[in-house]
Amino acid sequence: MKVTAHAVRIGEWWTVDVPEVDGLFIPAKRLDQIPAMVADAAALLTEVAADQVEVTLDYDLGDPAVLRNIAEAKQRSAEAQRAVEKASRLSRALVRDLRARGLSVRDVATILEISHQRVAQLDKEHTTT
Repeated sequence: MKVTAHAVRIGEWWTVDVPEVDGLFIPAKRLDQIPAMVADAAALLTEVAADQVEVTLDYDLGDPAVLRNIAEAKQRSAEAQRAVEKASRLSRALVRDLRARGLSVRDVATILEISHQRVAQLDKEHTTT
């Protein structure tokens, strides 16, 4: 069973409404508590076991600009993570290539502007995979 928990901040609490389950309205102190609380409450109000309830959390902070900023920050973070992963793959490949050309660990470190310990680590990762 898939449900959406709509959370709205009122004072120090979140009020949570689940439209897919009649009568499911709960308070929560923290957002991270909501999925488990909704699953448990849905199990009490329906014939579905709590572990079969898939909860999507939707929260309203009362300011659309904040939500846009949150979405942009998440997007940029994901892009940065992808860039780091790509740079890491490229670094491993470069270490492999430069070492295969006979360059020393320290020469590779100087060329790539990383520590010789990191070069040795990347080189070891290649030889163990």
